[in-house]
Amino acid sequence: MVTIFNRNPVSQDTPDPALRKGMSRRDVLKRGGTASLGAILIISGSSIIHPQFAWGLETSNLKPETMATLIQLARDIYPHDHIPDRFYAIAVKPYDAKAGEDPKQKKMIEDGITDLDKRVGKGGYLGLGWEDDRLAILRKIEDTPFFQTVRGGLVTGLYNQEEVWPLFGYEGESFSKGGYIARGFSDIEWL
Repeated sequence: MVTIFNRNPVSQDTPDPALRKGMSRRDVLKRGGTASLGAILIISGSSIIHPQFAWGLETSNLKPETMATLIQLARDIYPHDHIPDRFYAIAVKPYDAKAGEDPKQKKMIEDGITDLDKRVGKGGYLGLGWEDDRLAILRKIEDTPFFQTVRGGLVTGLYNQEEVWPLFGYEGESFSKGGYIARGFSDIEWL
């Protein structure tokens, strides 16, 4: 079974009825290059696939729908529009490994995602196209152990990725390169 999540925010005012209700697999195939595939995640079997940017994430302990929701949750907790989804996927991948080692951890994450989906109703958390709507739901659960666990793990999971550092303008540690003083710390060209 393949599930396609259209992550573009679409309102009821959108003229295209197919976009108002979400896109089916058939819609994606019919539209070809006209659909914005940059906003679609495909869940197939135990994998999450992002077709435009050619990355995938295989799950072994958590459901793929849970992992897809965790990716969106990570993006909502630490929003950076210029950071691709693949870095968020890498940041949430350790939750899948921890779920295999600790049944309590797995239950907490699966139950937390189920609770999020129930709070939203039809379409679940991934079905909410507007960031403000998702943030309103997150504010209601921000004191729960589930939210605090995910938020706490994302700090290191996202920001410790060396591939992300240049996207923030951070060059990494400086000690091995002679320290900051020898690398332009005292260059004051504007004075």
